[in-house]
Amino acid sequence: MDERCKIFTGNANPELAQEVCANLGVSVGKSQLKQFSDGESYFQILENVRGVDVFVIQPTCTPVNNNLFDLLIMIDAFKRASARRITAVMPYYGYARQDRKDKPRVPISAKLVADLISGAGTDRVLTMDLHANQIVGFFNIPVDHLYAAPVILKYISDLNLPNLTIVSPDAGGVERARAYAVRLNAQLAIVDKRRTAPNVAELMNIIGDVQGRSCVVVDDMIDTAGTLVSTAKSLKERGAEKIIATCSHAVLSGPAIERIEKSPIEQVVVTNSIPLPPAKHCKKLSQLSVADLLARAINNIHEELSVSELFV
Repeated sequence: MDERCKIFTGNANPELAQEVCANLGVSVGKSQLKQFSDGESYFQILENVRGVDVFVIQPTCTPVNNNLFDLLIMIDAFKRASARRITAVMPYYGYARQDRKDKPRVPISAKLVADLISGAGTDRVLTMDLHANQIVGFFNIPVDHLYAAPVILKYISDLNLPNLTIVSPDAGGVERARAYAVRLNAQLAIVDKRRTAPNVAELMNIIGDVQGRSCVVVDDMIDTAGTLVSTAKSLKERGAEKIIATCSHAVLSGPAIERIEKSPIEQVVVTNSIPLPPAKHCKKLSQLSVADLLARAINNIHEELSVSELFV
């Protein structure tokens, strides 16, 4: 990386930013992000960025609204400081679950957030494992959509699980699960569920053979873990020998940790796209780093090289 490229971070996941910079052999850019006593955010860049290719690492995880607005004011500051190009690096894209008008009188919040990010002055977005691929189309600026699959696939492959079946917890995740199954030469199973309310799911049926098999449940995020635990229980009832879960984004809100600890799941493999606070420690959690993946993407974007080569 040359001096015409600088990486900055907000308060959402500074550890990930430090790791990304370590992979690139650079230091995190100097800045100050704090809050006034009333909660209002204040940001200042503490070094020259005129004509610089700036990358701002800020997943919009908990507290979602604070981290989102911090990202917006950071982007505005870099724009006004005459940065050559501003790339918002959002390993986790908040509000992605509200991506369509599936009920009367509801917002399409994923589109609104895309408009806010673009309107603040962002030139490009780098994100990972969006809840729905169509969100890329909500932006009128270039979006590089990475996948944590290479990192997770290597981990699962190294486990050498016998009689492996990849499980999609819902119909929406079939494409992801099928891609994992093909890469791991495994069978595929699909859970047919009906969601009765937000964060509440009712399982209906399992399509595929799970009797006596090692099942890996693949999802993009785990929030309250209600769907995941219900899926695991159904798999166990149908004779699954071993159950492991994977996800890119460990939101883990509300009773998620307690549910996971009491479930038949042996291990939950997540990435560090979202930081895991000490309060959310769970012996079943295994966290993988996506810092190298993000670092290579940032380098390729800066050098005007292909990013799609990182998908394999």
